[in-house]
Amino acid sequence: MDYEPPEPEAWGRTQVTITGRGGRGEEIPLTASGGSAWPSVFMLPGATGLDAPPVALFSDDSPGLDGSIFRSSRASAREIMLPVYLYGIDRPTINELKRRLFYSLNPKSGPCVLKFTEGDNSTRLLTAYYKGGMEGSEGTDSAGFTWTKYGLTFVAMDPWFYGEREETKRWTFGEGEPLVSPAKPFFPMAIADGVMGGPGSEIFINNPGDVDAWPVWKLKGPIKSFSLGYTPEVGPQAVIKANAPADGSDLVPTGRTLTIDTRPGRKTVMDDRGTNYWSRLATNPQFWSIEPGYSTGQFTVVTGSGKASVSLTFLPRYATYV
Repeated sequence: MDYEPPEPEAWGRTQVTITGRGGRGEEIPLTASGGSAWPSVFMLPGATGLDAPPVALFSDDSPGLDGSIFRSSRASAREIMLPVYLYGIDRPTINELKRRLFYSLNPKSGPCVLKFTEGDNSTRLLTAYYKGGMEGSEGTDSAGFTWTKYGLTFVAMDPWFYGEREETKRWTFGEGEPLVSPAKPFFPMAIADGVMGGPGSEIFINNPGDVDAWPVWKLKGPIKSFSLGYTPEVGPQAVIKANAPADGSDLVPTGRTLTIDTRPGRKTVMDDRGTNYWSRLATNPQFWSIEPGYSTGQFTVVTGSGKASVSLTFLPRYATYV
């Protein structure tokens, strides 16, 4: 009697895939099976670790009071378990499928990227390293001649899911486009979004994520000086600032772009030619993150003679895969 594989878990219109080798390998669908896709790998019911990450609490014991005093908290690395079913047409295909899967997930080749795409095409990405689960068992309920079950475990060092699309805002300063141009018709009128004439202004930011996000700034010259400030709901204002050079030259010359990357583990201040601007920042720069929801920042940009621009880009971070 032929063995019939179980039905895949019903994920509706949600598509789940995994891509190994640092996200450069074969993208393996986990929620699709049947037809020309077999031999295949698909998820079984029982996945864990896909919602909020674990949290580590830090406290101090009080010698004179009961209990402890809360100090801080942080999200810890999250562990994920995905029960999967491997089905082959015959013995050679199931063995080849096992080898291909381990080749893709081997952590020595880099982390895996778990991708969750909802019916509205919204996508969440999580980067995690394969930890175990493919050791195998030849029990009658765990493996057969053309099939096997694994409980794949992964560790996400960064526990947050990320959106696939970046959030971007851009402002221009200095010389704008003329309202009436001999080269273009007057109608329909095109109003440039974010063209600002004053050197200082408030900026309004919407972070659709669940936690704070770290922005990447790009400042295109000519810019003589700048100040990028943010006042969180709790705590003092944080500012990234650079003053004008003493000789009156532009801090960021015409045609050059200064990138301020505030993301943890990177934190660089460098222009497009590789020049390091750390020493040109004011004392004690405070790289700030953008809180979830709507918030307001403050910036001042003094431009040189010409058209300058400032752009803000960040990837939202989410607690869960939806």
